[in-house]
Amino acid sequence: MSRKKGQIFTAEQKSRIVLELIKEEQTVAQLATKHQVTAKTITNWKKQLLDNIAIAFEPAKAVSEFKDEINELTTQNDELAKALGKATLKADFAVKKLKSLGLCDYRPLVDPKHALSIQEQLKIFNISKSSYYYTPEPMKEEDIKILNAIDVIATDNSDWGYRFIDEQLVEDGFTIGNNRVLKYMQLLGIQAIYPHKKPSTSGRNKEHAIYKYLLGEYWSRVNGKNKVNVPNTNEVWSGDITYIRTPNGMMYLAAIIDWHSKAILSYKISNTMDAALACDVLQDALSKHPAPKIFNSDQGSQYTSHLHINILKEHNILISMNGKARSIHNIAIERFFRTLKYTNIYISNYQTIKELKEGVENWMYKYNFKRFHSSINYRKPMNVYLDYVKNVA
Repeated sequence: MSRKKGQIFTAEQKSRIVLELIKEEQTVAQLATKHQVTAKTITNWKKQLLDNIAIAFEPAKAVSEFKDEINELTTQNDELAKALGKATLKADFAVKKLKSLGLCDYRPLVDPKHALSIQEQLKIFNISKSSYYYTPEPMKEEDIKILNAIDVIATDNSDWGYRFIDEQLVEDGFTIGNNRVLKYMQLLGIQAIYPHKKPSTSGRNKEHAIYKYLLGEYWSRVNGKNKVNVPNTNEVWSGDITYIRTPNGMMYLAAIIDWHSKAILSYKISNTMDAALACDVLQDALSKHPAPKIFNSDQGSQYTSHLHINILKEHNILISMNGKARSIHNIAIERFFRTLKYTNIYISNYQTIKELKEGVENWMYKYNFKRFHSSINYRKPMNVYLDYVKNVA
């Protein structure tokens, strides 16, 4: 359901919605429909709470102070040149501060009756025309079917790009064009596991530092195929996030795998895919297990965030990141996610978040302690991990 035109949420209303989100009993899509607000707005509110819990939901004060500054400066006609320079600096400072409040909080600053045109005001606040006037609509049932089909095709054919997936969709009765397929793949965070000529880095935050890939020494070429061998437990960990479809919207699963034993050291299912999710899983893994020598991830903003990077640095862990569009660099956890989806998610058809969490928890235990893994000589991942840690100790 789309947000009502002109609807403004109070700080108290936002707080209640975010608390519902944190309970993780409903998907973002469900909450968006329930409260008549976009999913992106709700996730932005959660980020505001985590970034600055004291002032994140008090934009009115910042707006008022900003307008007071502008009014004061415009009255200083006797020193126009100096005032203009000062106003520019203050406006730039205020806009940067307001960015932490999220798009839907500083849109009310745009005043149609102001001497500046709406277009000029939008430019000041770095808001596009389409974003300002856009009224979101819920995803259609047909689009959801297409997303589900792309998910299944991509999981079954990890080396396929959007053109191959488009051909398979046509064969399956969906004719949408490869540009739209590419758009949907980006929405789902899907990339083919091979180097692209023009890599997609849509998930990367350009303000965050990117680290060099450090796992090259573990790769070798055997009988014409690339092989990877990490000789010791807790030498290399990998983290990643995958999406899980439910009847009521998307959920997200973050996990950490030990490359040597293939054991899953920590995981969490959440209704939002943000830096907090990646950090929670990392901190949980470090509280239960010895720190690794290297932690590898993709270049997604969840893993390049200052919060996640600082946790790694505090534990003296070397930071490694995949090359651009090189999902194969993180192949251990990519293969794990594929196994999870095909042996549990797709065949279980979970109807509620509670069912999903309980089902995945049971499957994780089976994977770690009961399931044979061919790459470790048909032993069980957590048994290999614990035996190695015990012998080292």
